Amino acid sequence: MVIEKGMSPYEAARERTVEENKRKMEALNLRHLSAAVSVAPKTPSPMKQKRRRLVHPAVVVPSPPRRSRRLANLPEVKYSEVAPDKSERMKRSPRKLIDSIYLATRGSVSMEARLEAANKAEELESQLDPVFPSFVKPMLHSHVVRGFWLGLPKHFCDTYLPKHDSIVTLVDEKDEEFDTNYLAYKNGLSGGWAGFALDHGILDGDATVFQLIKPTTFKVLIYRTLF
Repeated sequence: MVIEKGMSPYEAARERTVEENKRKMEALNLRHLSAAVSVAPKTPSPMKQKRRRLVHPAVVVPSPPRRSRRLANLPEVKYSEVAPDKSERMKRSPRKLIDSIYLATRGSVSMEARLEAANKAEELESQLDPVFPSFVKPMLHSHVVRGFWLGLPKHFCDTYLPKHDSIVTLVDEKDEEFDTNYLAYKNGLSGGWAGFALDHGILDGDATVFQLIKPTTFKVLIYRTLF
């Protein structure tokens, strides 16, 4: 190997390494083997032919509609014929009907009118038999128009009402009874209260007196807001 003049020590060492590798390849005959491999014809590897499964379409036999034994002898109802269209359902929307009745019968209630109704209800409560616990509940929009959730005073619920969910009966001034769902963990009335409020025309701003005459029965007195 001839090292040219002017080469750096690094270049000289690199040339020596290249020459040494060439000699090793010649000794092992690697150069000829690589050339033979590069020109050898490529033979395709045998592939297993996949067997295709013929799937026959299943014959679906329509089954009769499932109906309970109680309805088996009744004629089939076609709901497409009896269901009202969308515009009709919009007209019958209970929530919109309630809002329209409310707006037609009661505008915005002033704070003075609310306070007067609450004071009158408190006067009415003071005349009741103290043996039966009671409280005054002023009515808000969420109580009688939207939501129909009636929260009760927590201290009253903790002291007098059951610690578990139960049915609480509301008795009006005509001694008619209305069942409601009392939710103990939320201290309020849910299902059934809406029917009582709508049936008695309770509006936002009115004040009510609840008197517990039995463990789960309230006598409800209503004082209407005056304009």
